[in-house]
Amino acid sequence: MRIRSHRTAAAAFVAVAAMTVAGCSSSGGREETGGDEAAAGVADTPRMEIAMITHAAPGDTFWDIVRSGAEDAAAKDNVELNFQGAPEAGDQVNLVQSAIDSGVDGIAVTLAKADALTPVVQAATEAGIPVVAFNGGFEDWQESGAVGYFGQDEELAGEAAGTRLTEEGAQHELCVIQEQGHVGLEARCRGVDNTFNGTSEVLYVTGTDMPSVQQAITSKLQQSPSIDRVVTLGAPFAMTAVQSVDAAGSEAQVVTFDTNEELIGAIQDGDVQWAIDQQPYLQGYLAVDSLWLYNTNGNTIGGGQPTLTGPSFIDSTNVDRVAEFAAGGTR
Repeated sequence: MRIRSHRTAAAAFVAVAAMTVAGCSSSGGREETGGDEAAAGVADTPRMEIAMITHAAPGDTFWDIVRSGAEDAAAKDNVELNFQGAPEAGDQVNLVQSAIDSGVDGIAVTLAKADALTPVVQAATEAGIPVVAFNGGFEDWQESGAVGYFGQDEELAGEAAGTRLTEEGAQHELCVIQEQGHVGLEARCRGVDNTFNGTSEVLYVTGTDMPSVQQAITSKLQQSPSIDRVVTLGAPFAMTAVQSVDAAGSEAQVVTFDTNEELIGAIQDGDVQWAIDQQPYLQGYLAVDSLWLYNTNGNTIGGGQPTLTGPSFIDSTNVDRVAEFAAGGTR
C-alpha cells in the first residue's frame, strides 16, 4: 500500500471544512446585496459565475448530494452556479469549452476520463479561468493544470475495502464496474484486489440500463455460487445487487462504495453490510468554495496536494447517526 504524507493534513482540513458547512444556507444562489443580508451569511463580494461539470449519468442520486453541497456553497459565496452532467467524455469536453467561451469565473470538473479532459482544462487555465478538479482525477489533476482536487484516493479506498473483506473472512468477491474505462471505478476494483486475500473477479455492466445490470449480476451469481461478496461502486447498483442476490438464491452479501438515503436504509435493515463514504456533499461544497476563495483572495487549498474527503465506512455501528443527515440530502 502506498503511503502519502499529505493525508493527515488533508483530513484535518476536511474536519475544519465540515464545521464550516454546518453553518451554510441551503438555498440557491442570491443576487449581491451586502448590508444586513451579507452579515447574515451571504458574501458581499461581487457576483461571480462558476460552471460545475460532472460525468453524472441520468438518475444517479450520488450527484444530487454533490449538487446540494455545491449549491449551499454558492448561496454563501454569492455565486451563480451552472451545474451540468454528461457521462460521455466528449460531451464533458464540449461543456467545458462552452464554459470557457462564455467567460465564466471558474470551472469545477470531474476528471473521470482525464486523457480526454486534460487538453480543454489546460485551455481554460490558459484563458485565465481557474479550474478545480473533484471526485475523479486523483492521479491527473495536477498535470491538467487544476489548482486543487477534492475527493478520495480511489485505489486507497479499494484497498480499505479489500482489507475489510479479508478481515470478515470473505473468500470470493465480485466487483461490479458500471462504466468501463472510468479511471476511478477501475482503481476501486484494483485496490480491492490489491489487499483481498481471496478470489477477486470484475464484472462489467452497462450502468445506464439497470434491468440489464440486475440480469448480469444474477447470471454471474448463478454461474459462480462460491461468490460470497458483491462489491458495487454506487448506491443504486447496490440496491440492484440486493435484488440479484435474491433472484439468484445466493448467500452473497452486498457491500458498496457511496451512499444515498435508500442505501442508508438498506444498511439499517441489514440488506447491505456496509458502504464506503467519500462525502459527496463536501466535494461539491469545497469545489465551489475553493474557486470563490481563489478569485477573491488568491487562496489555494491543499498545499499542492489533493484534499481527501474519504474513505470512511458506514455500517451498523454508525448508520443511525448518518441517517439523520441522509434524510436532509447531504449524505
